Amino acid sequence: MPLSALPLIQEADLKNKVVLVRVDHNVVKNGVIHDPYRIDATFGTLFYILAKGGKIILMTHVGRPRNKKDGSITQDASTSVKPIVDYLENKLHISIEMPEFYAHGKEGYLSIESSVNHSIRRLRDHEVDMIYLPNTRWFIGEEAKDENADRFANQLAGLADIYVNDAFGSWQPHVSTYGITKYLPSYAGFLMQKEIENLERIFHAKQPLVSVVAGSKFDTKIDSLYALLQKSDHLVLGGVIYNAYLCAKYGISIKGVEEADVQMAAEFVKFAEQFPKKIVELPFIVESDVFGERVEGKYRVHDIRKLKKGTALNYVLDVAPESYDEPEILNVFLSAKTIFVNAVMGLVPHFNEGTIALDTVIDRNPHAVKLYGGGDTMQELKRLLPGLYIMALDSKDYYIFTGGGAVLKAIEQNSPSGLAPVRALIEQKAEQEKWKQRLGSTRTIQQKY
Repeated sequence: MPLSALPLIQEADLKNKVVLVRVDHNVVKNGVIHDPYRIDATFGTLFYILAKGGKIILMTHVGRPRNKKDGSITQDASTSVKPIVDYLENKLHISIEMPEFYAHGKEGYLSIESSVNHSIRRLRDHEVDMIYLPNTRWFIGEEAKDENADRFANQLAGLADIYVNDAFGSWQPHVSTYGITKYLPSYAGFLMQKEIENLERIFHAKQPLVSVVAGSKFDTKIDSLYALLQKSDHLVLGGVIYNAYLCAKYGISIKGVEEADVQMAAEFVKFAEQFPKKIVELPFIVESDVFGERVEGKYRVHDIRKLKKGTALNYVLDVAPESYDEPEILNVFLSAKTIFVNAVMGLVPHFNEGTIALDTVIDRNPHAVKLYGGGDTMQELKRLLPGLYIMALDSKDYYIFTGGGAVLKAIEQNSPSGLAPVRALIEQKAEQEKWKQRLGSTRTIQQKY
């Protein structure tokens, strides 16, 4: 998908405009920021807006404060944006105002109250440098499917002159990523543009393309697995996904692998028969008698090629690093021209050797573009191989996506244009072009609003 299909922030008149920016700063767990990468990745957009004379209002979601069963919303420190605000103030030496609203019990915030106008006035008068709205998921309208959604979209639009989406990782069609584009001139930020550009390195990959995917549930990544199997020259599996695959293909059982996952894996194994030798099976797995902890004498390595049908294993919690010493496995990684990784191979934090070995062998390939996607993938790379992580951030051969789920969703649909927030921006661009033609001038679409 060419970037020209999107309305880009470079095309917006930002001078003296209040700019509402949706970011994906969802990096807080239990009130603590463990990795600020996704915050830092948005600095380019924020600095650009300020340099062009714009006034910034930020918003993001944090965690999952909404109970899916009863719809109640829990507002507490564990899902507050306060740690993000503190980080930005300390990092950038700026003042950020956090407006507060009245919470209606378990319903969360029903609306954006008029008190926010005082904060916006202070923003326009240079008394504060930015405004950061509360967690968008604290508002009843954010994920609503009724009139609450449209009302919230209208309220957000009333805060600003322009909307910028720089949250590629937030791909769900919620109000703050999707609905608001109906009411404000909308543009893609620089991070959004960068993520889409790097997605093209997967869609139009230099061959051979090796994809590595792991996960704790087969069903959460099943569609992307089918897409990647067809697109990739080789597909490597890890985690429970690999366990379910082994159970289905070799007729063994592994403790903790649900029957539903095995059934899905069986369908996948049958489908994969159309693509012989595409799936690269890592031969050595680590069985543990204890789930989670790595207890000496309670774990062992098995060669899957020697397991007999009907074998019952305890928990399989990692891929053993000697898998990557096998000549045919090593050749797959060292001959690749593009490597896509959305995987933590072992159960963290105690079973790390498979992930370390994977990332190490990938780095041994000097010719491949290495594309990493997913918060867990990124955090484990930083935790286990901090030197490689730091190098990767500035290397042209590496790119670390801020949103793994969004990347997989785009791969499923074979284009980022299938993601609702991206599609909304494309539609906005088309609408802008129509209005320019009708007006018979080059005046910006802001006049429509």
